[in-house]
Amino acid sequence: MKRVRVAIHKLEKLIVMNSDKKISAHYHHGNLLTAIQAGLERQGIKPENASVEDLGPVDEFHIGGRAASIHFLDQLKISPSQTILDIGCGLGGSARFAAKTYGARIAGIDLTPEYVEVGQQLCDWVGLSDSIKLRQGSALSLPFEDASFDGAFMMHVGMNIEDKHTLISEVSRVLKSGAKFGIYDIMKGNDEELVYPVPWATTSETSWVAEPKDYRMALEANGFVVAEDNNRHDFAMEFFKKMKAESEAAGGPPPLGLHVLMQHSTAEKIPNMVANLAAGRISPIEIIAIKDP
Repeated sequence: MKRVRVAIHKLEKLIVMNSDKKISAHYHHGNLLTAIQAGLERQGIKPENASVEDLGPVDEFHIGGRAASIHFLDQLKISPSQTILDIGCGLGGSARFAAKTYGARIAGIDLTPEYVEVGQQLCDWVGLSDSIKLRQGSALSLPFEDASFDGAFMMHVGMNIEDKHTLISEVSRVLKSGAKFGIYDIMKGNDEELVYPVPWATTSETSWVAEPKDYRMALEANGFVVAEDNNRHDFAMEFFKKMKAESEAAGGPPPLGLHVLMQHSTAEKIPNMVANLAAGRISPIEIIAIKDP
């Protein structure tokens, strides 16, 4: 029986590693730093003179961008004395916003090596390298000691993670008692199948969109109490409506935006995202939880 258990464990580990590679490959750009620099220069901005605000349109890869970050992160009551974990940090846009706005120290982790490398360079450009450290790694095996963070957040991350229980168990492990944990994820609204591709997945193979109740169950099973639960569906629909109107008025997308990350697939992924939202298949949901003392 022991050999069987070991074999099963190895198989499960291989499946997770294979999924991680596919997810990382989905987000890989290949020339991202140069593309961002070109977008800044089209606006007359040199990289060394760029601000957190200048980078906002491209480095916050979630519905609502900076406006969503403000609404979400303000609820965590982050203070300058805290060290905060950004899970699935991507390019570190939300980490930079949090460090600049709240004065906290931020550690970020993401699966995609290019995002981490480029993100740290962007921190250098805006003078926040001392406050933010990004590293490559998995949210299912966080490379941090127990109770080492005063708070944590993740934005549009859980859709790429099947095992929500292990994810939240790891977050609980590295948080101090009484710490706040914020989730801003795209979650299921009904039982209809999603239309793909979407920004986080080309097919359903690496997409694990779950219901809010699944998150709540995983949170409660790992010592969290849910304090807030906000459905941001209407905000999302208005965001995409405004984005489309601005693009049409300008005769095309701005120099920097999510299209820089998604490249040629943007024209298919964004309409599919909007269609899924409009049909009620998905909604961006905020959950604010507190680790029980």
